Amino acid sequence: MEFGSIIISENAANSENPQDVINSNISVINLMREEKIDDEFIHEDALMSYYLDYYVAQHIEGNFAQFVYKSGWNKELNELIEEGLQLIGAEKHLELFQQQAKKVRLMSSVKLNKFLNGKLEGVNPTRDLLNTDTFFELQENLMELNAAFLLNHPDTQVLSVDAMFELLEDYLGREIKRM
Repeated sequence: MEFGSIIISENAANSENPQDVINSNISVINLMREEKIDDEFIHEDALMSYYLDYYVAQHIEGNFAQFVYKSGWNKELNELIEEGLQLIGAEKHLELFQQQAKKVRLMSSVKLNKFLNGKLEGVNPTRDLLNTDTFFELQENLMELNAAFLLNHPDTQVLSVDAMFELLEDYLGREIKRM
């Protein structure tokens, strides 16, 4: 049975920093995974937000090429990100993602595999081809859009930390060891 809620802590929901909302969602997903809850039972929009944050973090750290490299250019992940960008209303970022994905699709499988199995650092024409500063120039804040999406989602519950644990423990039917 799917866990039907997206859970955000009260502290995160009341924070001025939208990343706190995203991080709260990530913490809940990580806890669920630690408790051996398979992704198929985690709310799909919570997961979508989680992977959008991964996409943004990889971009900030090492641009689009790093996302391609570290994700292994995973078809399911790419579909989730594309769907996520659409859901949160990031039209400019969606368009950029689709343009960048097209660059990867136009590569031969040999070239892509060589890139994925090689080193990201050093002389790397494939990396240089995939990287673009457009991501940083777009007038859409993915962090704010992602956080607003989570907070305004009809399945979101804003709870105290204790209430968050109680809800998850009810779902699991057992106690969760708290750190």
